Amino acid sequence: MRQENIRYIVVHCSATRCTMDYTEVMLERDHKARGFRHAGYHFYVRRSGSIIPLRPLDEVGAHARGYNACSWGVCYEGGLDATGQPADTRTEAQLRALRLLLIRLHRLAPESLILGHRDLSPDRDGDGEVEPHEWIKVCPCFDARQAYRLISEGREVYDA
Repeated sequence: MRQENIRYIVVHCSATRCTMDYTEVMLERDHKARGFRHAGYHFYVRRSGSIIPLRPLDEVGAHARGYNACSWGVCYEGGLDATGQPADTRTEAQLRALRLLLIRLHRLAPESLILGHRDLSPDRDGDGEVEPHEWIKVCPCFDARQAYRLISEGREVYDA
């Protein structure tokens, strides 16, 4: 996959409780159980802020049906609160690591748009906007498009 073909950097959550460890080994196991050769995302960001590479950037991912050939997938550990409800569970370490990773990826594909998996849901009512009632999934449990808008616009470029 050529970097100039990347139109999206798609943020996902693992849809696991914030009180539960969900390692990259577990993620890999679960994706294989669903029939994938290996984990579908390019990167996984643990609650500790560790950034785990899962697929080379030149390999098509398996994370957003219909968009895999033109996107990179980034997943963070969590997305559900302690009771199993969707929630923004990103830790301070994840916030920093995600921002740094997304800045670096956007630098490689400067025309790409950073958005959440939910933003790729179909616009069922045809009004030009994918609204909450149209989301196939809540993932990533926060508004990634807004949170990373300055990176997508090329206005946040520093490495912290």
